[in-house]
Amino acid sequence: MMLGQNEDSAQLALVKQKYGFDKPISTQYFYYLNDLSPISFHSKTETEYTYLRDGKYTAVPLFSLGNSTTVLKFPYLRESFTKQGKKVSQVLAETLPNTFVLAVSAICIALLIGLTLGIVSALYKDTWLDKLIQIVSTIGMSVPSFFSAILFAWLFGYVLHAFTNLEMTGSLYELDDYGEAMHIQWKNLILPAIVLGIRPLAVVIQLMRNSLLEVFNQDFIRTARAKGLTEFQIIRKHAVKNALNPVVTAISGWFASMLAGAVFVEYIFGWNGLGKEIVNALNTLDLPVIMGSVLIIALLFIIINIFVDIIYAWLDPKVTLE
Repeated sequence: MMLGQNEDSAQLALVKQKYGFDKPISTQYFYYLNDLSPISFHSKTETEYTYLRDGKYTAVPLFSLGNSTTVLKFPYLRESFTKQGKKVSQVLAETLPNTFVLAVSAICIALLIGLTLGIVSALYKDTWLDKLIQIVSTIGMSVPSFFSAILFAWLFGYVLHAFTNLEMTGSLYELDDYGEAMHIQWKNLILPAIVLGIRPLAVVIQLMRNSLLEVFNQDFIRTARAKGLTEFQIIRKHAVKNALNPVVTAISGWFASMLAGAVFVEYIFGWNGLGKEIVNALNTLDLPVIMGSVLIIALLFIIINIFVDIIYAWLDPKVTLE
């Protein structure tokens, strides 16, 4: 596939040798782990498929032992098969920031609106306003992302384009009319961020309402009322903070999933993020990009979970960091 019309037995043998495909699977796996490791071992022999072979990557030699050298380096995620030898790290560096901007925007929308409606729903329990908010949140959780993305793109980007001035597709950075420079198009962020934030918003409403109703029945809330604190002071200083734990748990999972790539939303809106890149890599069997993306996603989940544990200790004094 990389050779195209130039494929012949000699060229195929060179490609296999370049990427180590002529080695046993166990050897290829060892080489891949060696490339990923910050401290790795490399042969000085040019015929070996090693990290230092082409000399394009920065590494600090630590010590030599016989015919091998131990080096300190950044993890090497190999090169893309379909992007003319472009490094996977470059592909991720180009797409991950776009996904990060989209995910942060969607989570902010979900938190700001979701927490507000959740608190209102709890304060006006069993009223028409509470029931209306519950209906809206249930619909938000039920509608699949790909359907809401198509609906919003068609309605606000096509039918109401004259009023909204929004496009059906577009990414954060786009070429100008002369095709010379890239410019940020913030308006392209509006629709995908709203669509991506709908489902976590609905979840936040439900969790905040239920958690807040449970907190209202706690002894310390009754004590605060007995001390003469206003309802606003009770909610702001005591109730909301103690009701946030389940919301933080849910939002952390949603945020990690969004950073993993909002596949449907990015693909439908033409947003050049990690999710869209993963779909393209799957369609073209670009295995290094797929493997590198999965590793980055796993790392993001780990980092976010660590931050969530720290936030728990801040929200709940009963939780200690050890």
